[in-house]
Amino acid sequence: MKKSETQLGAIHAGFSYFLWGLLPIYWKLLNDVEAKEILANRIFWSFIFMVIILIFTKKWELFLRTIKGFAQNKKQVYALTLAAILISMNWFTYIWAVNNGHIIDTSLGYYINPLVSILLGMIVLKEKLSFYQYVSFGLAAIGVLIITFSHGKFPWISIVLALSFGLYGLVKKMINVDSAVGLTLETLVVMPIAAIYMLFLFFNSSSSFLSASVGTDWLLIGAGVATAVPLLYFAKGAQKISLSLLGFLQYIAPTLTLILGIFVYHEHFSNVQLLSFIFIWSALTIYSLSKTRLLSDKGIKWRKEKRATL
Repeated sequence: MKKSETQLGAIHAGFSYFLWGLLPIYWKLLNDVEAKEILANRIFWSFIFMVIILIFTKKWELFLRTIKGFAQNKKQVYALTLAAILISMNWFTYIWAVNNGHIIDTSLGYYINPLVSILLGMIVLKEKLSFYQYVSFGLAAIGVLIITFSHGKFPWISIVLALSFGLYGLVKKMINVDSAVGLTLETLVVMPIAAIYMLFLFFNSSSSFLSASVGTDWLLIGAGVATAVPLLYFAKGAQKISLSLLGFLQYIAPTLTLILGIFVYHEHFSNVQLLSFIFIWSALTIYSLSKTRLLSDKGIKWRKEKRATL
C-alpha cells in the first residue's frame, strides 16, 4: 500500500475518533430532551441518512442483495438483530450518562473497551494472549476494583459501555458486509420501534420533536448525521491502515471525552479516580506495546536469538 494512502487512512480514522470524542458536546445541546427520545430520533434519522448515502454512493443495489442473502441465512439475521440491540443499548447508555453528568464514566468505559474486546476474543474465539497482555488485564482489573470499592458501587456505566461495544464488535465479525450497508441494516432492525415510540410521544403531547423549538428539531434530525459521519470516516480509514495504528488512534476519543468532562463540564475528578485511570492507562500502554516488536512474543524471541549470536 502506498505511503500516501496510509497517511490518508490515518487522517480519516483519526478524524472519526476526534468526532466521537467531541460527541458529548452534541448530546449536551439536547440536555432538555429525555435520553429515550434522543435515542429514538438517533436511530430513525440515522436510517434515513444512511439510505440517502447508499443511494448517492450507488450501494442501494448492494443493500438489496444483502437483504436477499440474509433471507437464506438465519444465523446472519440473528447476528444482525443482536448487533442492532447491542449498539442501541450502547447509544442509550452513552446519551443518558452524558446528559446526567457522567462523562468521565463514559471515558473510562471506552478506555476499558479494547481490553474487553481481547477478553471476549480469548473466551469466545479461543485467541491466545501473551504474557504482557495478561499483565494489562490485571492492571485494568485493579483500576476497576479501585473505583468499585472506593465509591461503594460498581462502575456500571463504564462496564455496560465497554461490554456492549465489545460484544457488538464480536457479533459484527459474523456479519461480513460493507460498513455503510451494515449500519443501514442495523438501524433498519430497530427503526420501526423507534418510529412507533416517536409517534407515541407525539400523539400524547410529550414529544420534544416538532413541539419544543426549531433548534431542537434540527439537533434531533442531525443526530443521524452525527452518528453516521464518524462511522463512515472510520470505515474509510480502517481499510488503509494497520490494526496496531488503529489501536493507538482509538484512544483519541476517550481522551477528548475525559478532557471535556473535567475542564468543560466541570465534573468531579477525585484522586481515587485518577489512581484508577493510571492503572487503566498503564494497562493500555502495555497492551499497545505488546502488539509491537518491543514487547510482543515474536519480538522477545527475536531479541533472545540476537543476543545468542553475539
